[in-house]
Amino acid sequence: MVRFENVGMRYGAGPEVLRDISLKIDPGAFYFLTGQSGAGKSSLLKLIYLAERPSRGLISLFDREVARLPRRELPALRRRIGVIFQDFRLIDHLSAFDNVALPLRVAGTDENRIKEQVGELLTWVGLADRFNARPSTLSGGQQQRVAIARAVVGRPSLILADEPTGNVDDEMAFRLLRLLDEMNKLGTTIVIATHNTYLANRLGHPRFHLKAGQVSVIRADKAAPEPEPPPEPARDAEPLPLRLLPEEPT
Repeated sequence: MVRFENVGMRYGAGPEVLRDISLKIDPGAFYFLTGQSGAGKSSLLKLIYLAERPSRGLISLFDREVARLPRRELPALRRRIGVIFQDFRLIDHLSAFDNVALPLRVAGTDENRIKEQVGELLTWVGLADRFNARPSTLSGGQQQRVAIARAVVGRPSLILADEPTGNVDDEMAFRLLRLLDEMNKLGTTIVIATHNTYLANRLGHPRFHLKAGQVSVIRADKAAPEPEPPPEPARDAEPLPLRLLPEEPT
């Protein structure tokens, strides 16, 4: 699904922030992306969702070499990717409901189905009473939950998340990651950038680790445990709202 071959990236005339990155992400995989602040995690995600171009090397996405794609084909490719941005990027004049509904409306989904799917998903992330709230009236954690709901509601082939649990408490963090984990079990490929190595190790998925602009792969069974684990959510939490999400594209 995603392939990098000797990829380098720099901003302007500055030094390379990513050097000789080679990696492969197969369909249905789940990877964490770890590294210290400034290691290049956000830059690597930007290359995958086509917000930036590499300074050198080859990137393939959905078996298509990105550099050779006609510009007119890029929007369709981007629609197969759900992105959870670190700065949320919600649309200020739209309500929480309409922000989450946007990908479905762009895809032409029936409004009755939109009402059901979006309503259940927002309720599940704890925003049942904030459907009509504008982003400016929501806390950082609430905006983060809206952003996550928007990214997953259309069941994209690939979900990229940049620090998706940075503005929520530990219980909600596990709750949101559980949603992404269930999406992965249904076939969605997941890549989550996080500085929280305990969280990455706890969920039992491999990770790409960035250091000095280069990447190494750490298998789940090689990850060292972290001390002082945060509390997990209650085991009898209500079921995930995935039954309302659309079927995988054919």
